[in-house]
Amino acid sequence: MASADKIAKWESQVRKGSLDFIVMVLLEKEQLYGYDLILRLEKSAGLQVSEGTIYPLLSRMAKEELVESEWVTMKTGMPRKYYRLTSTGKKTLKQMKTAWKQFSLSIEKLLA
Repeated sequence: MASADKIAKWESQVRKGSLDFIVMVLLEKEQLYGYDLILRLEKSAGLQVSEGTIYPLLSRMAKEELVESEWVTMKTGMPRKYYRLTSTGKKTLKQMKTAWKQFSLSIEKLLA
């Protein structure tokens, strides 16, 4: 029987491997700033992601032209850098969703 630690590590790896996809799904719905993404990842996907993970990921996604950003001045406090999907990001996400559905169906068949 697998230990709880083994299962927790496996689950963590599955979630981390899906991080790009999950971030893109969140950005499809609305533009978000980095810290808001961190909060939504925790709330919606149970992922605890640090700033040291999310900002390099967003930077890489920007270099890949999947996301773009803009600074927005806030009424109070510091300006925030908001991210949104580019047209390339939207096309890529559509393909990722198709691949995810096919993969999920394959796993469900194996489990049945």
